[in-house]
Amino acid sequence: MLFQLEASAVSAERAIDLFWRMFEDADPEGRSYAEQIVCGVESSLSEIDKKIEEASQNWRLMRMSRVDRNLLRLGTWELMFKPDVPRAVILDESVELAKSFGSEESSGFVNGVLDRIASDLGRTA
Repeated sequence: MLFQLEASAVSAERAIDLFWRMFEDADPEGRSYAEQIVCGVESSLSEIDKKIEEASQNWRLMRMSRVDRNLLRLGTWELMFKPDVPRAVILDESVELAKSFGSEESSGFVNGVLDRIASDLGRTA
């Protein structure tokens, strides 16, 4: 949904609607959280992107692959706004998604940037 939000410049609500229509059999248990992430990223995008750019030395946001950029947005949003989700869980899940959907270098890149953001935010746990 985040990828589509960026690629087609639709609203979060539209991306969510299109996703659930296209993937009717997607995990209904995760639906609410997924929608919360998409709306949260959309509403805090400039703040999230600023954190990513500060943490990703020598990498401008638009030079990153679209997959990596949106995985970083997802992880950064969770680090910033979901204190109930442990740091390790956020990083591990983001790295696993990077391994599945990114390039060969994506998992290390995503892990490094999110680890720095977590430290900058004071997220030790």
